[in-house]
Amino acid sequence: MIGYLKGTLVAKQPPLVVIDVGGVGYELEAPMSTFYLLPDPGAALQLLTHLVVREDAHVLYGFASEGERALFRNLLKVSGVGARIALGVLSGISVDAFRDCVVNKDVAALVRVPGIGRKTAERLLVEMADRLPDAALARSNGSAISSAESEAHGALLALGYRPAEAAKMLKNLDASALSAEAMIREALKRAHGG
Repeated sequence: MIGYLKGTLVAKQPPLVVIDVGGVGYELEAPMSTFYLLPDPGAALQLLTHLVVREDAHVLYGFASEGERALFRNLLKVSGVGARIALGVLSGISVDAFRDCVVNKDVAALVRVPGIGRKTAERLLVEMADRLPDAALARSNGSAISSAESEAHGALLALGYRPAEAAKMLKNLDASALSAEAMIREALKRAHGG
C-alpha cells in the first residue's frame, strides 16, 4: 500500500493530479476539497493516498487530510458505493458536514450532493452510523481528537476492531503524552487483559 506521496506538483486538472516523486510522475484522482488546497504547479506537495485495485486498472486517490482519506475508506465499505461516489461525496460536502448529516440523519443535505439519490443517501446514513460514533461524541462534548489518537484509532480499525470498540480501547489514554504507537500498544494490552 502507498501511504502518501511527497514531491512536486506537475499538473492539476480535476479530478486528476500529477506529482513528480524522484522523477516518476504519479497520477492521482482527488476530491474537490483537496483541489481547493493545492498549490500552483512546481510547488512541493504531500498527499495522503489510497490505492484501489480493479480488474482493469490500479487507481491512486489523493487526499489533503487524514479525515478525508478515512471518510473515503469508510464510504467504500458501504454496499453500492464505489470510488466514484465516494469521491463525489467528498467533493460535495466537507468531512464535518458529512458527520453532521449522519448524526442528525439529514437525508435532504446528502441528496443535494451531486450523484447521490435518496436511496443512496438513506443507505449511507444507516451504514455510516456505526462507523462514526467517536466523531459524533467528540463534537458533542467539544473535545478535539488529537492526531496521535486519530492515527491510533485508524490503526485499530485496520486491525479489524469496530469503531466503537476502538474508541473504547483508546478512552482515558493521555493523547498529549503518548505517541500513536504507544497508544496502540496500550490499547491492545487493555483489549487482551495485559
